[in-house]
Amino acid sequence: MESLLAKVGAERPASECVPLCVDLDGTLIRSDLLVESALMLLSRNPLLLFPMFGWLLRGKAHLKREIARRVELDAVHLPYNTDVLAWVREQQALRPVVLCTASDEALAKLVADHVGGFDAVLASDGQRSLSGSQKAQALVALYGEGGFDYVGNAKVDLKVWKHARAAITVEAGSSLTQAASRVTKVDRQFTLPGASVRHWLKALRVHQWVKNALVFLPMLAAHRLFELESVLATLLAFVCFSLCASSVYITNDLLDLASDRQHHRKRNRPFAAGHVPLLAGPVVAVVLLVVSFGLATLLREVFVAVLAGYYLLTSAYSLRFKRIVMLDVVVLATLYTSRIVAGTAAIHSKPSFWLLAFSMFIFLSLAMVKRYIELLSAQKTGKINASGRGYDVGDIPLIQSLGAASGYLSVLVLALYIDSSDSRALYHHPHYLWLLCPLLLYWISRTWAIAHRGIMHDDPVVFAVTDKLSRVLLIVAAAVILFAIR
Repeated sequence: MESLLAKVGAERPASECVPLCVDLDGTLIRSDLLVESALMLLSRNPLLLFPMFGWLLRGKAHLKREIARRVELDAVHLPYNTDVLAWVREQQALRPVVLCTASDEALAKLVADHVGGFDAVLASDGQRSLSGSQKAQALVALYGEGGFDYVGNAKVDLKVWKHARAAITVEAGSSLTQAASRVTKVDRQFTLPGASVRHWLKALRVHQWVKNALVFLPMLAAHRLFELESVLATLLAFVCFSLCASSVYITNDLLDLASDRQHHRKRNRPFAAGHVPLLAGPVVAVVLLVVSFGLATLLREVFVAVLAGYYLLTSAYSLRFKRIVMLDVVVLATLYTSRIVAGTAAIHSKPSFWLLAFSMFIFLSLAMVKRYIELLSAQKTGKINASGRGYDVGDIPLIQSLGAASGYLSVLVLALYIDSSDSRALYHHPHYLWLLCPLLLYWISRTWAIAHRGIMHDDPVVFAVTDKLSRVLLIVAAAVILFAIR
């Protein structure tokens, strides 16, 4: 590697022999390849976390090499820093440009080959982790003191800039540039937008918390809306589920980086797009989970058990079940139903057979809507399957028929409930509830029609909340229920 770099410098005219050395992680890309590759490996086999600790004991360079040997990096869809990349390409026409990174050499070469134009790649080799002082020593040995310009983004790069002719900084603020100016000349500064509150709210998927409103359903169904204790307990249950769900969403996004970046909409998620630091993700996920279960202890032990079951099942879904045909949609329906079970546990009530049966069928239908529109999107873009899923476009008719049937079965469950003794015990005029059946039939049929036309948001639950007609139907349904109660 050293002879190659020296040869590159020797073949250029003297006026062009000040090479530009470009860092990779956080500079050329808005990500970290070590974290990316480790998450990619864990998404395939979480048990590899334990061997990783053993590899780390033999040095960070060894850890990087062992992980790099086991993953296939998609260099095409990485979140490149477009401004830095454009400038580097301009410089490639003027002088030697070297990709100089602490990432493993195998991964760095994939990025270099995709970007093109690099005269050489200098990276960690399994024995030496090329970061900080190690990187500075390597560059000084090749080009001499002050014989190169260096592009970096972190405080550790100050150790390199101290020996560089000039610094080019890439950062979200100004403190790094000021620090670099104290050790060398700063030629250029690239400013990156930091992680904003909007990005974090999007990463937490606060808009998805609406799904957790299902915990209120048992309280409403039992007509306990005016019991203060039940209301407070249900509100606390809602907060616990929301924090737990956000923890899982972050974990899921971290493990799904590669497939998300190939999706037309998911590629804009904060972690996939590089708007939020990858290393911050696991920390925030753990904090949210701890707070969620800490608050859950204020409720009954049964609620804590349901929340734990929800977390384990949704984690298993993220790691494995979402890739198994049909099991994924059944698990999704179960996760929705678990919120209703949690609501009953929060208010010390018994789960309603009718409510649980209705929930499983209606949410199985909506889960299939989600897969259906993913497959339609894949078909329109010329793909044969949905990224990260076990389905292909040939399954579209099957998903459509099974999903619609499941939706109509939920209407059947509702009809049977209306004519049951349980209904007559809660409602003075249960026959009014029959009006709910045509409303639900219409909503389910319309939902599938909109999905069939390819104009639905890929989360049907969020669509149901934001769709104006769906809200009108909900208000009408609420009025019907009130008339039935009186």
